[in-house]
Amino acid sequence: MPHLKHLEWPFFDARHRELAAELDAWCGAHLHAGHAADVDAECQSLVKQLGAAGWLRHAIAGQALGGAAEVIDTRAICLLRETLARHNGLADFAFAMQGLGSGAISLAGSAAQRERYLPRVARGEVLAAFALSEPEAGSDVAAMQCSAVEDGDCYVLNGEKTWISNGGIAGFYTVFARTGEAPGSRGISAFIVDADTPGFEIAERIQVIAPHPLARLRFVNCRVPKSQLIGAAGEGFKIAMRTLDVFRTSVAAAALGFARRALQEGLAQAKNRAMFGARLADLPLTQAKLATMACTVDSSALLVYRAAWQRDQGQNVTREAAMAKLMATEGAQQVIDAAVQIFGGRGVRSGEMVEQLYREIRALRIYEGASEVQQLIIGRDLLR
Repeated sequence: MPHLKHLEWPFFDARHRELAAELDAWCGAHLHAGHAADVDAECQSLVKQLGAAGWLRHAIAGQALGGAAEVIDTRAICLLRETLARHNGLADFAFAMQGLGSGAISLAGSAAQRERYLPRVARGEVLAAFALSEPEAGSDVAAMQCSAVEDGDCYVLNGEKTWISNGGIAGFYTVFARTGEAPGSRGISAFIVDADTPGFEIAERIQVIAPHPLARLRFVNCRVPKSQLIGAAGEGFKIAMRTLDVFRTSVAAAALGFARRALQEGLAQAKNRAMFGARLADLPLTQAKLATMACTVDSSALLVYRAAWQRDQGQNVTREAAMAKLMATEGAQQVIDAAVQIFGGRGVRSGEMVEQLYREIRALRIYEGASEVQQLIIGRDLLR
């Protein structure tokens, strides 16, 4: 199948090729295109399906805890996200948040924390969330204001988080708060906050152009046991960056999946649409547009899987992951826009696949490091 041809590239092992082919077949049988009326219920259902089918095993680390491997395989999660995104954007979201929301526990959690949370995440029995951003601290994490003050055998959290994926439906949240061991980013710690913890509340549900469960969180004298501290106090920023380092490349992979679907839809429309006594595909302008779309898809894929392969070899991928996310998300926006143009009036009709892709892609250029942040990362790395 054309959308699986890149699996022949030398970045992949046999297990990666088998994984992608199996998931592609599973998605074709179990997922539908489109946005559900009840997004919360649909997301919860997708997590259960992904867990029951064994796909969420790849989102956590530790085979004894239900993970597919001892260490999260970056190429595997990228292939999973690309494939899921190509079939259903909310399924990709559901998978990604299980990994991102529990990633800090996989990377730095205590044995007790890992045993308590990770098996349930892998089985799809509990939804996870990653709570880093604040109203005045998005890209600038060092500006974080949410505080955690030590009090006996607890930390007392006060403050807000916003744009939190799975907000309102997650069973637990990985929350980053300022504990003040040092100024700036060096005085931040990471905590696991269960959804039923007194003093924790959902302040607001946030509606966005591509329906996903999002919320603003509020902590008011929220007492969290010290046993819920991930790693050591003051290490939260490092833990957050390590978590994002694992999953940032997979955001690029999701964008790649959206772009592949847009190219697929655009090709089919061009071949089937009658225009000026011929097919739309017979027009040189259409062929040029399709050629540019295809080049963008393949160049993004090469950057994505270079970064994923390098990380799996234990190499630093700060620059490579930033390049992949920047180019794949910006490129996917261009490919999807071109597909909408090929569809003409149908392309902006609510419910059309290319219209859904148009709404899905926009947030990826912002979250987990906006395109401008990726440019700064690349530029600073080049000048180092």
